[in-house]
Amino acid sequence: MALWDRIKESASTMQTQLNAKKNDLKSGAFRDASMAVCALVAAADGSIDPSERQRVTSLITGNEVLQNFPAEDLQRRFNDYCQQLTSDFAFGKVSLLQTIGKVGKKPTEARAVIQIGIVIGGADGDFDNAERAVVREACFAAGISPNEFDL
Repeated sequence: MALWDRIKESASTMQTQLNAKKNDLKSGAFRDASMAVCALVAAADGSIDPSERQRVTSLITGNEVLQNFPAEDLQRRFNDYCQQLTSDFAFGKVSLLQTIGKVGKKPTEARAVIQIGIVIGGADGDFDNAERAVVREACFAAGISPNEFDL
């Protein structure tokens, strides 16, 4: 199977798993960690261009699991996290990883955050090494082995 097909299949599988857990994913910590991982993936290459913001925005508003939260609230949080990364990437990244770490005590939420990161990273069909690296760091922050997600 071609890499592109494996990425699409993996993202689709992750989304199906997320949808099955939708009712368990309603906490503020999950909401914040989800937006933090989205911002980290969008900024994985060191910058966030308008097309990346738009792609993440459409995924935020169209993702069934994230519909547990008001879209404008998610968008505001995502933009705030992006701003932190743009202002001072290293400091912003530490702060966002701490936000992700807050779901570590709830394995269902922690895994769902990582799955959202993978879905966002694979949305353009190219889950590149920089995106994989930030999702791997998010795994460590959430107390999950990256091997669980083939990272």
